[in-house]
Amino acid sequence: MTTDMGLIKLGIEKLGFYGGRAFIDIADLADLRRLDPLRMANLLIRRKTMNFPWEDPVSFAVNAARPILRPMSAGQRARISHVIVASESGIDFGKSLATWIHELLELPKRARLFEIKQACYGGTAAVQTALALLARDGDTDAKALVICTDLARPVPHSYAEPTQGGGAIAMLLGYEPSILAIEQGAYGVHGYHVMDACRPDQDQETGDAELSVLTYIDCLQHSFADYQARVGAVDFRTHFDYLAFHTPFGGMVKGAHRTLSRRLYQGGGAEIEADFHRRLAPSLMYCQEVGNIYSGTVFLALAGIVASAEFDRRSRIGLFSYGAGCASEFFSGWLGADAQSALAESGLEDQLHSRYRLTMPDYERVLNANRRSHFGVRDVQVEPGDLADLYRTIFAGQGICVWKGIRHYAREYCDS
Repeated sequence: MTTDMGLIKLGIEKLGFYGGRAFIDIADLADLRRLDPLRMANLLIRRKTMNFPWEDPVSFAVNAARPILRPMSAGQRARISHVIVASESGIDFGKSLATWIHELLELPKRARLFEIKQACYGGTAAVQTALALLARDGDTDAKALVICTDLARPVPHSYAEPTQGGGAIAMLLGYEPSILAIEQGAYGVHGYHVMDACRPDQDQETGDAELSVLTYIDCLQHSFADYQARVGAVDFRTHFDYLAFHTPFGGMVKGAHRTLSRRLYQGGGAEIEADFHRRLAPSLMYCQEVGNIYSGTVFLALAGIVASAEFDRRSRIGLFSYGAGCASEFFSGWLGADAQSALAESGLEDQLHSRYRLTMPDYERVLNANRRSHFGVRDVQVEPGDLADLYRTIFAGQGICVWKGIRHYAREYCDS
């Protein structure tokens, strides 16, 4: 059986988060759209982030990384040798998000810069790639900055609309994994082609919701089986102290956990329910406040575990990452003894509590203003326009990175 004993520790040292400046209450949305209260309750989601026309994946990423980078000295920043961005909300077919982000964060020029896309699995792919590069290079002072950043294109008048949020997770990876030490060799993968969900253009998300749920469950079962094949005959019920799954919405996670538990053990409903509340429900702590943030969601679920875990003993976390289309991975790691203090430095909870609650008329205004992403546009000036009142209330003077326009295809940014 693989353990971390005697192995070089690599993993997540710091975490930064940006969950937007505004949210809507899902109960308000359910009333507006006249959605079935029972189905809404089964989503296990309370609020979701709402982005504005002057925000994009670059501005989200910059705002997520700043809590990590601001306390660092020039010498510490110079150790960042890789900047990898995961996103399914790309803004150019050739030039990666990482280049804009690298410049705005004033990071060292001696760094690899690139972008990874594989739907919501992209964040895990980026983390695993960064860890492999750090291990190969062998420089124990080196760091990698991985940022997962995505914005939703909500589908109004559907049960997908309440779940489609947005946000960015930034992670500093290295040899002092205060938050999570990734277990080397402890993983299982499963993937194949399926049209469960996709973004055929910049301004829409579409797919088959029922197929997506079935594919998610199938990938959980087979990626965990592959984990067992590589690691040993581990018991799903006892090997992991906590679980963090990719969370499109909490009800999907709960159903997948129930299905896997029944297939593995034919366990009773009460036993499975208790296990869900003990090991997996804590991971929903932040996910149910912002909705699905796509490539970074599994790491937001991890943050929920860190915030609520008991640190009287070492805890192993089992993580399941899934991306539509599809690719998946089940992997594991150990919580760091200083994980909670390291997470607190991100200001994640303060940021969520400071968000502005949009009324439904304001939500509709913002939704309509967001319908054009300006993808492929040569020149455009992004101005608050009819949303000027919201910009003044929520953004003005806050020092938040925002997108101000495009000049000769070059995107431009400033602080609010």
